Amino acid sequence: MSPETLPAVNAVLNGIATVLLTVGFVFARKKMHRAHGYTMASALVVSAVFLVSYLTHKAMFKDRAINEFYPDIPEAWKYIYWFVILLPHVLLAIAMLPFILKGVWHAYKREWAKHRAVQKYVIWVWLYVSVTGVLVYWLLYQYFPKLQAEAVAMTGA
Repeated sequence: MSPETLPAVNAVLNGIATVLLTVGFVFARKKMHRAHGYTMASALVVSAVFLVSYLTHKAMFKDRAINEFYPDIPEAWKYIYWFVILLPHVLLAIAMLPFILKGVWHAYKREWAKHRAVQKYVIWVWLYVSVTGVLVYWLLYQYFPKLQAEAVAMTGA
C-alpha cells in the first residue's frame, strides 16, 4: 500500500459523508424521519470508517509536510492551506465529535427537542469538515504537485 492510497480512500469517504449529510438534512426538513435516521446513521458509520482509515494512514506513513514535499509553491498558498483550510478543518473535526455523539444519544433516547437543539448547528460544522476534507486531499495530492512541477520547470531546477 502506497502513502497515496489511504488519502484517496479518505477523500472518497468524506465525499460520501457529505452526500449522506446533505440527503439526511433534506429528509429531516421533509419530515421523513425514518429515512433521516437511516441516512444519518450511514453518515456516522462512513465518518467512523474515515477516522479509522485516517488514523491508520497517520500511523503507517510520515505526514505530508507541505514545506518538505512542495518547497517551491508560493508562500501565499502555504498560508491559505494552513490557516484558512487545514487549521479550521482539524479544530472543528475535533470539536464536533462530542456534539455528534450527544445528538446521537438524544436520538437514541427519542429526546427529539434536545436532538434538534444540538444538531441544528452541528450539521453545518460536520458538512464543513467533510467538504474541507476533500479539499485538503485535492490540494495535497492533486493541485500542489502540479504547482510544484510548474515552479520547478520555470526555474529549470
